[in-house]
Amino acid sequence: MEKISCSTADLAAENAKKLIGLFPECEGERGTVDLDKLRQVLSSTVVEGNVERYEFTWPGKRMAVAAASAATTKTLRPCAEESVGKDGTKGGFDSENLYIEGDNLEALKLLQCNYAGKVKMIYIDPPYNTGHDFVYRDRFSLTDKEAALRGDQLNDDGKWNVDHPEINEASQARYHSNWCSMMYPRLKLARNLLRDDGVIFISLDDNEAINIRKLCDEIFGDANFIAQITVVSNPRGRDYGGIAKMHEYVFAYRKSDELTLSLVKDESCEFPFEDGKGGFELRELRNRNVKFNKENRPNLYYPFYINPSKTDENGFYEIDLENHDGWIKLYPKPSQGVDVVWRWGQQKAVSNLNGEIVAKKMLDGGFMIVEKYRESRKMARSVWWDKESNTERGTIEVKKLFEDRKFFDYPKPVSMLERMLEMATAEFTDAIILDFFSGSATTAHAVMKLNAEDGGNRKFIMVQLPEVCDEWSEAAKAGYKNICEIGKERIRRAGKKIREELAAKNAEKTKDSAPDLFRQDLQDSQDLSKSNLELDVGFRVLKLDSSSLNDTSATVGETVQEFENFNRIKSDRTSEDLLFQILLETRIPLSESIAKVKVGANEVFLVGVGELGSEGIGELASVGGVPLVACLDQKAKLDNEFFIELAKLKPEIVFFRDDAFTTDSARINVEQIFRQNSPSSAVKVI
Repeated sequence: MEKISCSTADLAAENAKKLIGLFPECEGERGTVDLDKLRQVLSSTVVEGNVERYEFTWPGKRMAVAAASAATTKTLRPCAEESVGKDGTKGGFDSENLYIEGDNLEALKLLQCNYAGKVKMIYIDPPYNTGHDFVYRDRFSLTDKEAALRGDQLNDDGKWNVDHPEINEASQARYHSNWCSMMYPRLKLARNLLRDDGVIFISLDDNEAINIRKLCDEIFGDANFIAQITVVSNPRGRDYGGIAKMHEYVFAYRKSDELTLSLVKDESCEFPFEDGKGGFELRELRNRNVKFNKENRPNLYYPFYINPSKTDENGFYEIDLENHDGWIKLYPKPSQGVDVVWRWGQQKAVSNLNGEIVAKKMLDGGFMIVEKYRESRKMARSVWWDKESNTERGTIEVKKLFEDRKFFDYPKPVSMLERMLEMATAEFTDAIILDFFSGSATTAHAVMKLNAEDGGNRKFIMVQLPEVCDEWSEAAKAGYKNICEIGKERIRRAGKKIREELAAKNAEKTKDSAPDLFRQDLQDSQDLSKSNLELDVGFRVLKLDSSSLNDTSATVGETVQEFENFNRIKSDRTSEDLLFQILLETRIPLSESIAKVKVGANEVFLVGVGELGSEGIGELASVGGVPLVACLDQKAKLDNEFFIELAKLKPEIVFFRDDAFTTDSARINVEQIFRQNSPSSAVKVI
C-alpha cells in the first residue's frame, strides 16, 4: 500500500517534468533538464551572455525565485473550537470558507495542492513599506552566517524561524530589496492559484508602486496589466512633505486574456425618463462603427417606419417594421459617408417595438431610433473618489462591530471590496476569493455581504500571520493576543449582523405579502426564509504547523532497531489532523464536507458526501462513489468484515493508519477485499 509523503511537491521538479514533456530530447539524468540541449532547441529565441536587455533585479532575487518553487513540510491542522458553522454556530465545522493562521508563504504552497487554477479573485493589502511597516522577513534571502549575526534562531526542524514579521526600517541597506524578496514568491504562488479568467487586486501607496508594477509585469506579464486605479482614500489628506496626500492605488492584473470584468453599481445614476417599467436614458440604436456596414452585416440593415402623428407620455413616436400610410421610412443614417447598421437584429427589434425601442424627434425635424437604456451599472473607473473608498469609512465599520473600539488603523471599507468583487465575480457567484494578507478581514466581510445581497455562494480563503498585538494597544487591552483573534471575531460579528439584517429584510417582505394569503405568497415567504438559512457566514479555522508525519528516512548514525521503533505519526496529532494531512495529499478541497460515522466498531471519516439522509451510510452503499473514506484510529479493529463494509461505499480513495495494522495478513486482506469488491478504489496508508 502506498504511503503519503510528509512534504508538498517540489514545484521546480514539476516544472522540469513539464519541460521534458514538451522537449523530451532535453531530458538529462534522473529527470533533470539538460540546459545545453534546451538552448539548441530554442536557439533562435534564447537571450544569454552579455547581451543588454531590460530586466528587474535586486539583491536576494535569486533566492526569492527559488523560494517560490521549494517544497514545504508544513501542514494545516483544523481547529474546530475556533471555527464557526454556516449558520453562525460557534464550533461548527460545515462552512465552505477558510481562515488559515500562519505564514502566508507556507500557506500558499499548501494551497497549491488543493486550489491551483481554482481561485477567481485575489485581493491583498500587503505592507506598504513605509519604514514603519512589518515585513515578512523570509530567511531564504540570508546566508546562515548573516542570519546568525542578526540573532535569528533555528526552529525544531533546523530552519530559520519565520513566525513573526519585523520592522523594515527605511535606513536599512536592503530596504526595498527586503520588500521585493518578500513579495516575489508570494505573488508567484498566487498566480498559480488563479483561474485562467482570474484577477488579482493589490492595494499599495507610492512607497512601492514602481516595484509592484515591475514585479507583477514579470510574474503576470505586462500584457496582463489592467489598471493602476487611483483611490482617494482620505479626502482631507495627510501631510507628506508639505503636500496633503489624499490617495492610494489598487493595481489590477489578470491571469490571461480570458478575463472579462463586469459592470459595477452606479450610485450616482439618475435617469431622465421614466415609464411603467422604471427609469431609463436614451441610447441611439444606430451603430456608428463604420466597420459594421450593410455589406458585412446585412442582417442589421433594415428600415423602421415612424408614425409622425402618435406619441406616448414621454413624447416618443410609435414605430413599426411594416409600412403604413403616411408613416416615415428610416434607415440608419450613414457615418463618414458609409452606410452603417443597427445594433439590434430584426427579430429582437420586433419583440421590443414601442417598448424598449421608440423614435425620437431631433432638433432639425428628423427622427432617430433610440433604445430605452435601463442599466444602472457602469464600467469601473480608473479613479475612485467616492465615499465608499474612504478609509475613514472602513475604520467606522470596524469600530461599530467592536463597541466603538479602534483596533485597526485605516482598514479598507467593505463597499470598496464589494466593488472589486462585483467586477470579478458578478457572473460567477460560486467563485473562490483569496486574501493572504487578511488583516482586519474586510475581504471576508465583503464576500458575505455581497452573497446576502445577490444570493451568491462565493467562498473566501483568508490567510493571516498571528502577529502579536502590542501590549499597549486597544486590542491587547480588550483581551486579543494577536491579529488573527481580531480578524476571526470580526468575521463572527459581521456574519451575525448580516444574517440578522437579511432575516429582518425577509420578514418585512413576508409581512408585505401576508394580507393576500395566496398560495404563491406563502411559497415566496418560504423561499425568503430558506435564502436566509442557506447564507454561509461561517469559516473553518486551519492552523499552520509542522507536518503530522515524522521523517522516516534513517540517518547514517541510526541503528536498524532504532529505525524500526520509529513512530511515523507524531504523538500529539489527532485523527482530524491526519485527515487534513490526507486532504492536502489527495488535492481534495479543504472546504469539502466531512462526516464522521460509525462503521462496525470503528469511527470513519466520509469526505465529500454532504449531509447524510435518514438511511445514513446505507444510502451511500447503494449509490457508491464516495470521494474519500478514512479510518484513522490507531486502535481500530481492522478485520475482513470491516473491510467488506467499507468496500460497499465504493470509495475513490480509502486511508488507514499504517500502525493500526497489527499483522501482515490484515494488510494483504484489505487489498484483496477491495480488489474484489471495489477494484477502482485506491487503498493507501498514512
